[in-house]
Amino acid sequence: MHNETRMYNETTNSPCGLVEVTASEKGITAIRFTESDDIAETPSAMTSQACAQLQEYFAGKRTTFELPLAAAGTAFQQQVWQALLTIPYGKTCSYGDIARAIGNPKGVRAVGLANGKNPLAIVVPCHRVIGANGKLTGYAGGLNRKQQLLALEGAL
Repeated sequence: MHNETRMYNETTNSPCGLVEVTASEKGITAIRFTESDDIAETPSAMTSQACAQLQEYFAGKRTTFELPLAAAGTAFQQQVWQALLTIPYGKTCSYGDIARAIGNPKGVRAVGLANGKNPLAIVVPCHRVIGANGKLTGYAGGLNRKQQLLALEGAL
């Protein structure tokens, strides 16, 4: 008997463009902006719940998410992503703040790389991490989207 993990996906519109949610039976594995609007969808209760919560977020009615997360990553990436979950809605912090929070104050560059590999956009709020000088720095979804998300949250 082969052990195949079933994957599900669903897209939802947002003010920042189309968002694709991917999930396994264990939890949400990815949330990312996509330019493709011809994605074959195989929704599940979990992807539908995530899309509904994202719609509430974009409508200004949700500041935290209640979803089972199952993103694949190294132990270090997981540690950084867990630290990102502690950044409150409407607040920002620096890569140095995250490095200190995980007990690795010299790991600022590594934190930046792990931040960039975060597969769970918005829900794991990597958009809330900015440069130590207060400038918006790289965002996998594009700096314009980072700016839109921070403006939505009142952090700009």
